[in-house]
Amino acid sequence: MADKSSKWKINVAGKFYVDDQCIDCDLCREMAPAFFTRADDGYSFVHKQPVTPEEIALCEEALNDCPVQAIGDDGE
Repeated sequence: MADKSSKWKINVAGKFYVDDQCIDCDLCREMAPAFFTRADDGYSFVHKQPVTPEEIALCEEALNDCPVQAIGDDGE
C-alpha cells in the first residue's frame, strides 16, 4: 500500500499521489495519461488531479492495477 509520508514531492496536491515504491513500469501513465506522467528521474507522479467521476474511476483503476501499490488515494 502506498505511504503518504513517502510520496514524491512533485505530485500535485490532492487525493491521488505516487510514492517512492514506483518502479517506472508505465502502467499508470498508459491507463490514465492525463493524470500520471514521468519524472526525469524515472518514476511516475500525479501531475493533475481528477475531477469528474469518470476521471476518478481511471485513477482508481490505475491504483488498483499498480504492481507495487505505489499509488495512494489519501493525499491532501
